[in-house]
Amino acid sequence: MRKYSEEHVWLKVEGQSATVGITHHAQDTLGDIVFVELPPIGSTHAQGAVAGVVESVKAAADVFMPVTGQITEVNEALRDDPSLANSDPLGAGWFFKVKLTSPDQISALLDETAYAELLANT
Repeated sequence: MRKYSEEHVWLKVEGQSATVGITHHAQDTLGDIVFVELPPIGSTHAQGAVAGVVESVKAAADVFMPVTGQITEVNEALRDDPSLANSDPLGAGWFFKVKLTSPDQISALLDETAYAELLANT
């Protein structure tokens, strides 16, 4: 199940953990991504907190935690090749994995239909 935040971050839930990345819209808006700052493994972040940074040729943007959790893994391939966030944002361009500490927060995130409506109204 994939959910989306209003800050254009996606979350793919797998049991008590989830994979997190930025959406097609986010990478489209940013343009060519040249650098990513990923959170330290083991760090805990509250929902809405800044967990990383994305820099492109046009701008820099914070990556906000869609849910509260502890970082269990980061995508080292993305650190080595930030353009993966442009070429495959929902696949190989994932940012980090998180152990969910408040799984109930997932229900407040947008499903694919609601996220499409958000984009249509911006």
